[in-house]
Amino acid sequence: VAVSRQGTVAGYGMVARESVQAGELLFAVPRAALLSPHTCSIGGLLERERGALQSQSGWVPLLLALLHELQAPASPWSPYFALWPELGRLEHPMFWPEEERRRLLQGTGVPEAVDKDLANIRSEYHAIVLPFMEAHPDLFGPSVRSLELYRQLVALVMAYSFQEPLEEEEEEKEPNSPLMVPGADILNHLANHNANLEYSADYLRMVATRSIPKGHEIFNTYGQMANWQLIHMYGFVEPYPDNTDDTADIQMVTVREAALQGVKGEAERLLLFERWDFLCKLEMVGEEGAFVIGREEVLTEEELTTTLKVLCMSAEEFRAFQDQYGWGQNAREEDNLTITSIPKLRASWRQLLRDSVLLTLQTYATDLKTEQDILSNKEAYAKLSWREQQALQVRYGQKMILHQLLALTS
Repeated sequence: VAVSRQGTVAGYGMVARESVQAGELLFAVPRAALLSPHTCSIGGLLERERGALQSQSGWVPLLLALLHELQAPASPWSPYFALWPELGRLEHPMFWPEEERRRLLQGTGVPEAVDKDLANIRSEYHAIVLPFMEAHPDLFGPSVRSLELYRQLVALVMAYSFQEPLEEEEEEKEPNSPLMVPGADILNHLANHNANLEYSADYLRMVATRSIPKGHEIFNTYGQMANWQLIHMYGFVEPYPDNTDDTADIQMVTVREAALQGVKGEAERLLLFERWDFLCKLEMVGEEGAFVIGREEVLTEEELTTTLKVLCMSAEEFRAFQDQYGWGQNAREEDNLTITSIPKLRASWRQLLRDSVLLTLQTYATDLKTEQDILSNKEAYAKLSWREQQALQVRYGQKMILHQLLALTS
């Protein structure tokens, strides 16, 4: 295998120089070469100050390690930093002008996710990172004391770091902190990938998961990522229909709004809110949650099934349901919500789901037909800017899933 800019989908990538067999080791990275809070030259200090560096993201120690090593004259990672993309040219939507982000990605969930990120980055920087750097001026020169650089490094960690999975017996613990893995972070991502990173005591090993012909690019997976997650965290998408992991969200409060459309009078409205509060207690819904629909499955099947069931019950059924509180035991077979079972759902459930999809489609600034016309016209598509193309793919993939739901509920 070789690292190359030729024959790759974007920037650097890895290409097979000879044909590769499934299970073959492509390369190994010794743990000593990983860049983490433990391996950096200020590891001892970061460990001693660990309590003061705790944050919502859990990324502060790694980011401080990067800030220090970036300006340390003799950093052993200098050759690695030379391979990084130019920090000022990262394509994450957090670097797009706000107006462009809202216009192109309205309805996709990305603008809201970016707003949260930017608020968290700002508060984390001013509350924890800057005070720490100012307390250690010998370790952090003025060149790295910048919110803009911190934001760029957060985006870089989003896009290029790896998170070692927890062992089965550790699953109750907090997730592991991210690590920078030189070499492994050069591979591009595809849902239909052909390599995977394996963790062992001394090495991280990139292994082929199937045979790869000579000259073909080697793709890792960053996880099961919908296009909105790919553009939010990595700054790119997989064009339709390649991303088999794509999803569309229906906000939980949108289903409540759809149910309210059919309510007559104050008594019915109060009963609906009582049901909603009950669903909140069951932890099936929340004000900020979403039901997640994939191309072939409902990823939040239990939550959506229970919500449709409770919101569509008669008043008597709801009282009985509240009393028994054993909704799990008497769930009937026809209540199992899969994409294929949607046409067989009760009419009231189908109607509520359909109304929720229609309300969700109204949150986008454009309709499916307009986007189909652009995608089917190569010249029109080529005239779009790179950001417009990426955003179009995000919107289109989501709308195709939502329109599939509309067809199934009709």
